[in-house]
Amino acid sequence: MIGLAIRFAATLALAAILVAGLLGIGFVGAAVVAALSSRAPTRGAPTAILALLLPGPASAQSPAAAPRPPATKPGPHHPLAKPAAAAAKVAAPAPMAGATAAEPDLAFGAFQRGYYLTAFSLATQRAEDKSDAKSMTLLGELYANGLGIPQDDAKAADWYKLAAGRGDPNAMFALAMFALQGRAGPRDRGASAKWLAGAAKLGHPTAAYDLALLYMEGQLFPQDFGRAAELLRVAAHAGNPQAQYALGTLYKEGRGVGKDMHEAVRLWALASLADDVDAQVEYAIALFNGDGVDRNEQAAAAIFRKAALKGSAIAQDRLAVVLANGLGVPANPVEATKWHLISKAGGETDLTLDDFVNKLAADTRAAGEKAAKPWLDAIKRPPS
Repeated sequence: MIGLAIRFAATLALAAILVAGLLGIGFVGAAVVAALSSRAPTRGAPTAILALLLPGPASAQSPAAAPRPPATKPGPHHPLAKPAAAAAKVAAPAPMAGATAAEPDLAFGAFQRGYYLTAFSLATQRAEDKSDAKSMTLLGELYANGLGIPQDDAKAADWYKLAAGRGDPNAMFALAMFALQGRAGPRDRGASAKWLAGAAKLGHPTAAYDLALLYMEGQLFPQDFGRAAELLRVAAHAGNPQAQYALGTLYKEGRGVGKDMHEAVRLWALASLADDVDAQVEYAIALFNGDGVDRNEQAAAAIFRKAALKGSAIAQDRLAVVLANGLGVPANPVEATKWHLISKAGGETDLTLDDFVNKLAADTRAAGEKAAKPWLDAIKRPPS
């Protein structure tokens, strides 16, 4: 079994330089939109800790993959047992409570519809008349991204600080991102951690997730998996699938929490419902092996296929194995060949499947190669 320290190696190493850039309406944009909305929480645009090495404003950056532990392998004697390649995914933002139904947030409504000047006017009036923290955060967002008004990091930071002083966790999260990227001042990891801690204390799920990464990294703070687990639990409870996946991994390994495979599988199942591909792989492996959950090869095969179609080389390899052996699905050597070739092109190595494919009749192998060709061409095609 691969130890947690090894499987989190990519996370901890890259978290040391703090990863993931954001774009679109900005790193706070998705959080602000969700936070000010009176609707039920939904998954927004990707957000995570910003890379210290990325220059320029966040709105000018492309989204980068946040490091995270890869899906793991099954037991050493099982036909699915083999090392899993690392997979990366960004953390999803988690919205906070929205405006009350009794008093609709007209400024946010205008912002949501792209009427930024109207949003600016309404938010300014509400901030001045009622010292409303959410309106101040919205003003910070407008200035941070130049929406309807000239972009101005200094003014954005001023508004965020006013809102943060009134206890708005989204403003605190925004200031953490500013400090990390060096907007409106020099880069300052210490200040960023302070703002993340403040936002996390108030229940901001994305801040809690990012802060957990810092505790797992063990550089800015002493490494503390127990504290990381507490923070991940906050984000997981709010529905953050990346946190659910990571917390499930901690439960599987017994790091920072008592070892509990049942709880690990429960968390992976939740993250799987949110289409977290790595969680789907872990959940499918657990289902296939009956580890922490009743054994169900048919359900496992279906989930492997779902993750395989999303491009997970690990899931593609596992799907090839079940198709080759008729485990939970009818044996299908053509499909097994197809998925093996695709997973191999994606970086997976499986000598047993190599041998399986090489022993197939020439026409069967050719059919599998033909079925795999569109995928292989897409993998080889240089990014546009």
